[in-house]
Amino acid sequence: MKTKYIDLIEQTYDFPQEEFQLNNNKLQFHGIDLSKLIEQYGAPLKFTYLPKISENIQRAKTWFQEAMKKHKYAGAYHYSYCTKSSHFEHVLNEALKNDIHIETSSAFDIDIVENLKRKGKISDSTYILCNGFKRDQYVENIATLINTGHENCIPIIDNYEELGLLEEKINGPFKVGIRIASEEEPKFEFYTSRLGIGYKNIVPFYTRALKDNPNVQLKMLHFFINTGIRDTAYYWNELLKCLKVYISLKKICPSLDSLNIGGGFPIKNSLAFDYDYPYMVDEIVNQIQQACGEAEVDVPDIFTEFGSFTVGESGGTIYEVLYQKQQNDREKWNMINSSFITTMPDAWAISRRFIMLAINRWEDEYERVLLGGLTCDSDDYYNSEQHLNAIYLPKYKKEKPLYIGFFNTGAYQETIGGFGGLQHCLIPQPKHILIDKDGEGNLVTSVFSEQQTASDFLSILGYGRPKEEIHHAKENLNYQKSGY
Repeated sequence: MKTKYIDLIEQTYDFPQEEFQLNNNKLQFHGIDLSKLIEQYGAPLKFTYLPKISENIQRAKTWFQEAMKKHKYAGAYHYSYCTKSSHFEHVLNEALKNDIHIETSSAFDIDIVENLKRKGKISDSTYILCNGFKRDQYVENIATLINTGHENCIPIIDNYEELGLLEEKINGPFKVGIRIASEEEPKFEFYTSRLGIGYKNIVPFYTRALKDNPNVQLKMLHFFINTGIRDTAYYWNELLKCLKVYISLKKICPSLDSLNIGGGFPIKNSLAFDYDYPYMVDEIVNQIQQACGEAEVDVPDIFTEFGSFTVGESGGTIYEVLYQKQQNDREKWNMINSSFITTMPDAWAISRRFIMLAINRWEDEYERVLLGGLTCDSDDYYNSEQHLNAIYLPKYKKEKPLYIGFFNTGAYQETIGGFGGLQHCLIPQPKHILIDKDGEGNLVTSVFSEQQTASDFLSILGYGRPKEEIHHAKENLNYQKSGY
């Protein structure tokens, strides 16, 4: 009878896989010996494997290049990184090694762009696609970027008022895009996205506000589906509706030459994950080619904005099982030495599932468990793996430490959880490690941030701040109230 943890994994999934291997009964991730990582840095622990970012960018570029070659597609492809997935400098530095562009969402994003320009990471030829609802500071920052020569900064119009706000601040001609307010899937609580302008209103808006405007040139139509790029009747129907708008606009707007199909490539969330990326890219290119060919208009350059796909699969989180609580005759709670609410807020807030595997003790017998976090919140738990509806781990033994890893957690966790700030029940953020390769292909690690300390929390809460610092803060507040 096969009762070992390794038996369970091999019977349930096709294992080992490209990024997951076993060596001496211990799990490796992209060749990283996770047990040695724990020995060196401890647990809980977060890590970012930087080479995976470049790998995924190059994969997507190859898929589009091959599809365009196959269909003799006359347009170009531009890969953009959606910064809201992870704003960290090490992520942007790695992504920008691959000749990509950037999509922004808010005012402070433009400050990051300016920083990257000063460091020579991007240039005026880099497309900066400015999405999101734009208020005063965002408009001001976009205008500053364009006024200082960054002609490839493209504000994506989200509502009718934004065009006038931009014209007031920008000196001279500039380019814009328009975002389509796509219709959501029937299961959603609303019918139409709050972002963008409705399908039927885009051509009238162009005719009214842009067609005879000498200062503004429409370059791009932006299309994004909230549920992502998936092989469903809903997605293909929305894409065809988008193409009808593009074709109608192109016939009256010669400057329109780009179609932004947004983001939404899924990332691997299970060892049973099955998604045919090359097929989806090929079919998207084919649909655009066919629709434009039948309408006798030029095909657009294709832009994508991949966030989670770019950075998600580079991240991992490691915990130690501290203790097991037998709460009744069926439920065993394995308590981790951290919190799911604070370290993986996606899992708590929207029931996101990640690949979860034991790091050691694969030759031990397994048992069904629930995983609990350290906070006193009843929602701080993780209770099922994708496609299994349960969690199975090597049996808990007090004398034999058990470590578990959650993988492909690199997108959104820090920005949603609030990196460096207060955490629920003051459970500290774990140490964060960056993993890269040197010129000879050897793995190298460095500490990006240490685990939070009590003094970190006390300082944020005001307990550890000197009196003169508090007095200075009050003075600044008085200045703000007086209008300075």
